[in-house]
Amino acid sequence: MEVVVREVSHHYGANCALNCVDLALKPGVTMLLGSNGAGKSTLFSLLTGLQKLTRGSIAFNGSYLSTARSKIMATMGVVFQQSTLDMDLTVKQNLSYFAALHGIAPHNALSHINGLLEQLDLTAKLNTKIRNLNGGHRRRVELARCLIHKPKLLLLDEPTVGLDIASRQLISEVVQTLAHSQGVTVLWATHLFEEVKPQNALIVLSKGHVVAQGQCSALLKQYQQRDIEHLWQRVMQEAR
Repeated sequence: MEVVVREVSHHYGANCALNCVDLALKPGVTMLLGSNGAGKSTLFSLLTGLQKLTRGSIAFNGSYLSTARSKIMATMGVVFQQSTLDMDLTVKQNLSYFAALHGIAPHNALSHINGLLEQLDLTAKLNTKIRNLNGGHRRRVELARCLIHKPKLLLLDEPTVGLDIASRQLISEVVQTLAHSQGVTVLWATHLFEEVKPQNALIVLSKGHVVAQGQCSALLKQYQQRDIEHLWQRVMQEAR
């Protein structure tokens, strides 16, 4: 799926959260790098329709949320910062319920993601209640859940915040592989430099402005920097 954002601005009262944002997403992983308050979550709220777009346009394969919301949302998988799992249901029940919302029969729900459940080390935990899982496994369940209907667009809003290193690495590997093997368009918001890979597209957001955008390896070369942290520092310095 291709997503095109054109001249999008958004305010909360007098506070400008996004200012004339232009960006394009294509199949593969795009990392949205920005510190807290940069506007990442606001952009996600607009992309998912949780916030009403008041200025600019967002097109999903040429269609707009205002006229094709149901169709677009059916092709989208989302993991927000805050968990939305039912703590009193098991892993299997959470997955089955979400599948049912997308018209997938309960007996077919898990067959859609058998391989994914194994990759995420969740197969042995299907009958465990969410409240009895640690943070890393809960996050893995959320990822599995949002992929159960095989979306073409995956939005991940800081999905690894607060997780242990093993869980962070596993989630990153699964998402990167998925995007490469199945052509899923992924927008991954983060403030962690180590999550950005050289092969990824990169968008740097600062105070509501896109201050750099392009292939990560190309941006490193353009700014003559050896790693993402130094690239970030250089881009932020020029943006001041």
